[in-house]
Parts: sequence; C-alpha cells; structure tokens
Amino acid sequence: MRPDAKAEGPRQSMSWLHTWSSLILGWLLYAIFLTGTLSFFQNEITTWMKPEYHQSIPHSSQIQQTQVALNYLQANHPNAGSWSIQLPNSRQNTTQLTIREQGEDPRARRGGKRITIDSATGEMLEARETRGGNFLYRFHFDLYGMPRIWARWIVGIATLFMLVAIISGIITHKKIFKDFFTFRSGKGQRSWLDAHNATAVFALPFHIMITFSGLLLLLFTIMPWGIEKVYPNRGAFLQEQNRALVQNNASENMPRAERSNHEGQQAQGDRKRKKSEAQPAPLADLKPMIEHAQLEWKTNPISTVSIIAPNTAQAQVELRALYGESVAFRNIYANLQFDGVTGKNTTDDSSGLKNPSVPMGIYNVVTTLHEARGVDLALRWLLFLSGIIGTLMIATGLILWCVKRAPQQQKQGCKSFGYRTIEATNIAAIIGLPIACAAYFYANRFIPAEMEMRLNWEIRTFFIVWVLTLVYAIFRTHRQAWLELLVFAAVIFALLPIINFMTGGQPLWHTMAHGQWMIASFDLAMWVLAALFAYSFYKVKNHKGLPPKKVKAAANQEASA
Repeated sequence: MRPDAKAEGPRQSMSWLHTWSSLILGWLLYAIFLTGTLSFFQNEITTWMKPEYHQSIPHSSQIQQTQVALNYLQANHPNAGSWSIQLPNSRQNTTQLTIREQGEDPRARRGGKRITIDSATGEMLEARETRGGNFLYRFHFDLYGMPRIWARWIVGIATLFMLVAIISGIITHKKIFKDFFTFRSGKGQRSWLDAHNATAVFALPFHIMITFSGLLLLLFTIMPWGIEKVYPNRGAFLQEQNRALVQNNASENMPRAERSNHEGQQAQGDRKRKKSEAQPAPLADLKPMIEHAQLEWKTNPISTVSIIAPNTAQAQVELRALYGESVAFRNIYANLQFDGVTGKNTTDDSSGLKNPSVPMGIYNVVTTLHEARGVDLALRWLLFLSGIIGTLMIATGLILWCVKRAPQQQKQGCKSFGYRTIEATNIAAIIGLPIACAAYFYANRFIPAEMEMRLNWEIRTFFIVWVLTLVYAIFRTHRQAWLELLVFAAVIFALLPIINFMTGGQPLWHTMAHGQWMIASFDLAMWVLAALFAYSFYKVKNHKGLPPKKVKAAANQEASA
C-alpha cells in the first residue's frame, strides 16, 4: 500500500491499485485476451488454414452425409472393430472418420486411424501440416515454449491481477454507468478514459465471468492443497482431469460415455459380446435412426454417428447431439443407442440427469461459457464480440497510462527511459500481436506444404514478426511507429482473402454462394480488421496533440494530483 493511502481514502487507494495492477501484467493480459478471443473460432481458423478442405460442400441432409461416409467405410474398412463418423456442421465442412481395429476400445478418446473425406463425394482429403487455430488456443493459457506448469502459474497470476483490476476499477469509478453514455471526442486523456470506461462497462458481466472462470479452470494447478488434504491421493487425479478438459479443445463433437449408468450398460454389453464369436450380419438401415433422433432433438443436429462391431451380429449404433444438454451439465450431450442389426432403439431412459450441486453448477456454467464448449453459433458470436471489447478495454487502458503521463514527459523536454520502454512495448503488444497473427496466416500459405517441420516454422514466423515489431517501435519515433505499423496491418489483413484463393483456397464469392460460412466469415473478418486498422491510422494521423499551454496546464494538474 502507498505510504499516504490513509490520507487518500479508499477510492483513491483503489485507483492506485487499479492503475498498477493493470500495468504490471497488462501486456500479457492483452495477449491472453486477444488469442483467447480468437480461440472462440479456432475450428474456423483451422479450416481456413487447410485450403485442401475448402472443396468439401456437404449435402444439406444429414442422412445423405452419413450415407457418403458409410459408402467409404464399407468400401475401405469393412472389417474394422468400430467406426466413428463426425458429421459436418456450421463449424466444419468435412466429414471426420475414426477407424479402430478389432480389440481397440471403441470409446477411447485417443487412438484409432483418423481420416478426413469430402462430405459430398467421399473422396479422402489430405491437408498440410499445421496447428491452425489450436496454436492460438494453446498459447492463450499455455504460452509457448515454456514448461506447462510454469506457464499456467503465470497465466493464473495474470488472471488474478485482471480480476483485481476489474473490481478496483468498479470501486474507483463512482459514476461508471453515467460515464458509459458519455464520450468526448478529441479531448486527449479524457477521450481515452471515456473509451476505456465504455469498453469496460459494456461487457462487464463477460469480463467478470471470463476472468473468474479462467481462475476456476486453473484451480487445481494453482491451489491443489485443499483437494489433496480432503481427498488423499486424488489431487493428481483431479489435476489430470482438469488438464484433459482444457486440452480437449478439438474433441467437443467426438463420442464419449457421459453417464455412469450408460457406462455400466455398455460394459455389460461388451462382456456379453465377448462370450460369443462375432457372426457376420448386414448393418441395419441408419435412415430411420437418424430421423428418430432429428424428431426428438429438433433444432439440435446430430454430431456423431458411432458404430461398434459393424457388419456383425453384435453391431451397435450410437448417435450423439451437437450441442450440450445445457451449460449447467458440462460435457453431457444427448445420445441414442440402437441395435445395429435390427435397428431397435435400445436407449436406457430409466434415469435422467441429476441436477448438480450449486458449486458444481456454477463451475459448469462459467467454465463451459469460458471455452464455448457445445454452445450454439449465436452465443459463440456473443462471446467473441465480448472478447473483442475486453481486448479493446485492455488496449485503451495501456494507452491511457502513457497519455496520462505524456504532459509531464513533454514538460521535462525528453522522455525517460522507462516511459519510452512502455511506449514501445505498448506498440508491440497492441498492434504488433495482430500483425504477428497475420504473419502466422501468411506463413501457412507460403511455406511449402512438403517442407519438413513446416508446422514449427509457421509458429516461429509468428514470434519472429512479433519481436520485429518491438524492434521497429524502439528505433522509430512513437508517432511514426504507430502510423507505419497501423497502415502495414491494414494492408496485410486486407490482402489475406485475396491470398486465400491465390494459394488454393476457395474465393469469398464461392464460399458465400455455397454456404461455407466457416471459411467466408474468416475472410470477411480480415476485411473488418483491415478497415479498423485503416480507421485507426486516420485518427492517429489527424491527431494534433495538446498545444504548449495545455501541455503545461495538464502537467501541473498531473503534478497536483
């Protein structure tokens, strides 16, 4: 606490706490927020970064989609132990197949042979090696190149500082909601403060939820002692469970046994099947099963069709819904089971879902929203836009810190080393990171697909360009660096949709005409970002700064404050 905190009162003390807790880890929080926000659409980013998949245009009927996959499996893997068909959806335009040999666990989360096919033709597709959107997702809580445990500790501490900054900011601004409706353009520090307040208040529930849920997701990493004390030898198990949930970013549409009674039923069925030799038998028609699921689930489409012991007398079919039961039931999805020979519905409806306890319900809701796991597209877009606002909130706060102290720096005739360092780091963080993301996308298209370690070079390009923006900001004046990097960002983001179809991807007019919005939305988002950077360049270029008299007055006001 500051030495004079007692004389200042609680609101002034909170203002000091808000300022410094925000600055200390502000650059890291900005990176976490930006890459985390992009991760809401990591599937779309990955699809864009695999132009070999762009040609797949699924049938509108899930019955036809399933039949295309079955035709491929019957022709190429008729004697497999199990098949899993992940159907295309609004976030995936291809069909993903998992084939396991006899003797392999058909419900294992990992393993098996993974194949991607064209959803319309059944042609097998092979894409370039890339981490896609998963790199950005992993970076936002695991950073990169650091031991995982240390990275999560750092992210956890940064998240805690973020929560402190939000709470202290609420206490500091006694007119916070009134200020939300006030924006004074061209007023220097006042304008930046208005922008910071507006972005903070507009998505305040999201900011609180996303930071609190982030801490909950890292709970067993940064606070394992209570669990280990109450449940001896279970701390490591719970940490592993939490790690598995966080890492399971790409498997939200893959089949899993969610209910204990269902697991018991499956285990009993497996034991019965082992007692008798599997006899060949034709697979039942899946059309009535799919129609039954569509009638029962209505607007919740089928995500996965799993077939255990296909083409045998012990065949079983399981259908799984795309969206979760609700945000209060984490990782629980509606499913139906059928006899694979007769087509009879064998789903056990004897026991429904048990309501979770209040603490577990809160945990499920906030962590499911944090990861946008199993939520529909409208809610995903809402979370994404809230994340953008949160990123702008951090950016305006970092800029405001410098703007507030600029008059004093101008008064003394030269910028101090510390102030200049913060200025350059702000530029590298706020505009440098988006440029690095664009460089990652360019590397995806220009690094040869057959090159060894191309996946690593995509990521290295990201970090090399990010470091170069910092070096550039150090050797150019503050205003020049902002203007030149803003116009550079506007140009490279505007060119990305053009680069897309020049390097094998489908052009925007084609993806929009065929309803491939997971690809089209990426290209459109790049143009929106280009327009925002161009507008920012225009505003910075036309900003005249404070005249000498106002600089002196502002410096005196800052000194007295």
